[in-house]
Amino acid sequence: MAMIQEVDRETLAPAVALFRGLADPVRLAIVRRLAHGEARVVDLVKEVGLAQSTVSAHLACLRDCGLVEFRAQGRQSFYSLTRPELMDLLAAAEGVLAATGAAVALCPTYGSPASEQANEITQR
Repeated sequence: MAMIQEVDRETLAPAVALFRGLADPVRLAIVRRLAHGEARVVDLVKEVGLAQSTVSAHLACLRDCGLVEFRAQGRQSFYSLTRPELMDLLAAAEGVLAATGAAVALCPTYGSPASEQANEITQR
């Protein structure tokens, strides 16, 4: 049984990393914004209402995960999604949430604080 668990962990590790990368409300908000087109850090700072250094750190995480890329133009960097099908994944997740009545928001481990934080960001 232990061997199966090890194989499963190795096989599932990339998916776990993907979902952890998307689990942060700020990163998720950035991804959703970039689904509408490229944006500069200054644009994202205004939209999420956080410091430039914080937004840059979240972008670095998303870039390290291979989910976003940037192109330099002069002194500015324009960020965009590398994988547009990421939005299909998020749409599927929204479908699951709708089908379950967003019951995951009540999860004692992941629900309440994350839901409150996500609500704060979406209300900005």
